[in-house]
Amino acid sequence: MYFSEPEIQMSEEEFRLIRDIIYSHCGLFFDSDTRYLLEKRLARRLPLHQLQGFRDYHHFLKYDRKKDQELSDLMDVLTTNETYFFREAFQLRALTEEILPELKAAKELRGEKSLRIWSAGCSTGEEPYTIAMLIMEMGCFQGWRVEIIGTDISQRVLQQSRKAVYGKSSFRTTEERYIRRFFQEQEGGFRVNDEVRELVTISHLNLFDQNRLALLGRMDVIFCRNVIIYFDQSAKKRVIETFYRMLHEGGYLLLGHSESLMNISTAFALKHLKNDMVYQRPLATGGLL
Repeated sequence: MYFSEPEIQMSEEEFRLIRDIIYSHCGLFFDSDTRYLLEKRLARRLPLHQLQGFRDYHHFLKYDRKKDQELSDLMDVLTTNETYFFREAFQLRALTEEILPELKAAKELRGEKSLRIWSAGCSTGEEPYTIAMLIMEMGCFQGWRVEIIGTDISQRVLQQSRKAVYGKSSFRTTEERYIRRFFQEQEGGFRVNDEVRELVTISHLNLFDQNRLALLGRMDVIFCRNVIIYFDQSAKKRVIETFYRMLHEGGYLLLGHSESLMNISTAFALKHLKNDMVYQRPLATGGLL
């Protein structure tokens, strides 16, 4: 397979300057091996803003009054958003059969009836809606205040999340019974039922925006699957430290099946469950969940 070279090429200095702006904004890191990808995707932005080359584009990202909007738009250009309903079923079984029953029992001992789950990097919304469906199917959280928050840095995918209409590719591992119970067929695909959507809030969020993160509050479970793979070591540590602070003691962090905290953090305990291995924020000595 042959790839044509971009018409306008990026110098080493331009690559470094633009890469660093993107990294400072959101933690996405491009090394020399992925330079061509950055060059190819950003080349399409030059005519859009009537710019002659990447030096002009760097100046635009740094000083133009539209720079914040451009950085937001870049997240749609640079991120990959491949997902589907009921992804990584073994991990979801760990959630419904082990994690949630444990959290529920501990909360009931304290007289609490609230559950907060964050899907960090929710893409087009399949993950938070899947979590909502599973909780509804469990049937043991009726009368509880259940909040599932889905966030992503890409405005484009969030629009689809809010629309909540999905085509065939989103259902590649979905059992027919879930489709019958939780979806309504309509033109263009299947729409998530309102009873599911009521449990889910979709918001725009940059995982590097500490002010916005502070507004989210504490969580019982955080899903962050196939997100930190795009970060370098320093950015990974920063994000994982944020997750640690935002989890209640005894709360759980669920990463993608190919991800781990090895060489990133020792703050979490690796917990071997029947269905999966997950990370838990340890309890204070002698404490309850």
